[in-house]
Amino acid sequence: MTPTDLGLLILRLVVGLTFAAHGAQKAFGWWKGPGFAGWRTGVERMGLRPAGFWALVSTAAELGAGVLLAVGLLTPLVTAALIAQSVVIVGLVHLPKGFWNSNGGIEFPLSLAAGVVALAGTGSGSASLDAALGLSYSADVRAVLIAVGVLGALVALAIRRLRPVDRPAAGPR
Repeated sequence: MTPTDLGLLILRLVVGLTFAAHGAQKAFGWWKGPGFAGWRTGVERMGLRPAGFWALVSTAAELGAGVLLAVGLLTPLVTAALIAQSVVIVGLVHLPKGFWNSNGGIEFPLSLAAGVVALAGTGSGSASLDAALGLSYSADVRAVLIAVGVLGALVALAIRRLRPVDRPAAGPR
């Protein structure tokens, strides 16, 4: 294993397992997390509708894609999911609170996102399930999936801003 591959392995493990731990908080309530019912309520308070769907998507992105990133399987696909999740996390929750993590700002999620983007651009390295299974992805595929992740997140954020027009109830005729 080259020093580069060791570095990619460490980055995948730290970033992937950190995302997975946050997903486990949401899914199972581990480590003082909200559990799925609590997370669904939180998603609803954030204005994402339907809350159950977005709670499931965000939990799956963090837990599922985090584990897959850690083991280096389907790396371009899972980095796209985690990039999307990161953009939503930063844009919806942390950006209004500034930079520093101590204030709930973007410092921590931005660092995780940078790790994911680095892995999206480089690939998972030789110490990965992708390499063990002989899966390789062109730079074009990786670039398209990065764009899909960012675009998907921006669409999710835009949908949140769309509110149905309140119409007066129809009276008797």
